[in-house]
Amino acid sequence: MAEIIQKDGTWVFDGDALRLTPGRDKNVSLFRKTLGELVVPLEALAGVSFEQGKKAGRLRLRLRDGADPLLLATGGRLTEPNDPYQLIVESDRYGVAEYFVDEVRGALFLDQVPADPVDEYLVPGPSVPLSVSAGDGTASFDGEHIRLEWNWKTEDAKAAAGSRTLTLTDIAAVEWHPAAGLENGYLRFTVRNAPTKAPPKYDPNSVELWGFKKDPLMALVAAAVQARLPHPATAEGPQDAVPQDHDALLRRLRELGELHRTGVLTDEEFTMAKQAVLKRM
Repeated sequence: MAEIIQKDGTWVFDGDALRLTPGRDKNVSLFRKTLGELVVPLEALAGVSFEQGKKAGRLRLRLRDGADPLLLATGGRLTEPNDPYQLIVESDRYGVAEYFVDEVRGALFLDQVPADPVDEYLVPGPSVPLSVSAGDGTASFDGEHIRLEWNWKTEDAKAAAGSRTLTLTDIAAVEWHPAAGLENGYLRFTVRNAPTKAPPKYDPNSVELWGFKKDPLMALVAAAVQARLPHPATAEGPQDAVPQDHDALLRRLRELGELHRTGVLTDEEFTMAKQAVLKRM
């Protein structure tokens, strides 16, 4: 077993899974504290790395595409303080972090865990019931029903329609975009057979998130819903029937090359990931 305990959190690897527990330090983000402990099975991992810094280092886990509904729902838009797959390591624990990486990489190699995408969720989404208030409303989810309630800041036409209750069978997709700068973000539910191009401010199936208040907790609602929707890989049908974007695959190859060059990916991880992309081409 490998274990590293830091103010930022505690990571434990028992050979089959990693248990990631956020720390109680005041600098640990509210998002990570609310998300709570994560259990990541070994087969969900694509790689692990450790980056040293002058004052502190950083452990990073890289999950296989499609393994985690949180990563799918947020689309890589979570900032570093809110990323549950990063751990800040104090300089006097660099040796422990390197040992931790060696243990996980060794297990990945021995179990021959591939780095290619998966067609089912291997990490559970956030626990429910869940309720978050931000922007112009409150989004609640009990595992089957989504309820959207509006506050006094909601645009009049949107508020006039009253609260909304949607079931999972109503939902075709969920999108979360964080506020950036002074630009507002949103949590949007796409309802089957009722597409809309209305801005979130006017869309009764969206919560608008204010640009001046960076509040990522709505991402938890998005992830909890995403975890209970059909996996995109199965929803789209057999992978062979889905046309691949050649330019996107080339960009992925370049990204993998850069990760390998900077040491984030080992030679073996890079080779496995590259082969998976080449097969899709």
